[in-house]
Amino acid sequence: MELWYSEQHTKNVKLSIRVEKQLYTDSSEFQRIDVFDSKEFGRFLTLDGLMMITEKDEFIYHDMITHVPMAVHPDVKKVLVIGAGDGGVARELIKYKFIESIDVVEIDKMVVDVCKKYLQQTACGFDDERVKVFYQDGLKFIRKHEDEYDLIIVDSTDPFGPGEGLFTKEFYGNCFKALKDDGIMVNQQESPFYDDDAVAMKRAHKRIVESFPISKVYQAHIPTYPSGHWLFGFASKKYHPINDLNADKWNALGIETKYYNTNLHRGAFYLPNYVEELLENVE
Repeated sequence: MELWYSEQHTKNVKLSIRVEKQLYTDSSEFQRIDVFDSKEFGRFLTLDGLMMITEKDEFIYHDMITHVPMAVHPDVKKVLVIGAGDGGVARELIKYKFIESIDVVEIDKMVVDVCKKYLQQTACGFDDERVKVFYQDGLKFIRKHEDEYDLIIVDSTDPFGPGEGLFTKEFYGNCFKALKDDGIMVNQQESPFYDDDAVAMKRAHKRIVESFPISKVYQAHIPTYPSGHWLFGFASKKYHPINDLNADKWNALGIETKYYNTNLHRGAFYLPNYVEELLENVE
């Protein structure tokens, strides 16, 4: 008998992956957590039945949410990561020796524990002494901080369930206050392709535009996410993601990446016409 993982992307579209075996299943106080093993994508993590990461394509997401702001901001010392219980963002951040501290705020300790056991490829990011994990609600955590962080990375789940509060105007406003005068916030911003996803994407963009003077959107291709066409938000108090990109300085660091490079950085901000129209309608 074959075992398949299927995720419904719309009422008419599903993603299915043949599973070799289920490695883990349990429910925390927040969500159901599953880990599967497959031939095509290796091990993968789902929360409440929705795909979070796979061993095969996680590098795309983590490269683009981390290295884009790092190549723009000239002096990142203190970073806040909200979500990211798999450790992948921390893994990319610890490649920068000049970062002094990385605070990771994850609401669900069980996610971190499961990833440390079954997804060491990403969870190795927690091993660095600069990484400190806070098991708290990111919305509540951010309220207590002001003028503190150079970079905030919001690696949230989808805008419902435990991640719902991380897509509100209040949350983005609190991120603005928690950043220093030249701070940058980057967030995952869903997909523009299917109608329901596009509604969530536009809602998030509208709220960020209302909070930050510079707000841009960029894209990547992530095969296991709905439609494969995924967006990220770049919001800043000072720096423009293309005009202030210091490609020579970033390349001189010798950071190893599998997806990101500084040429792709520029191109990622040039969006298809249909996405530009969606964004213009809420700006």
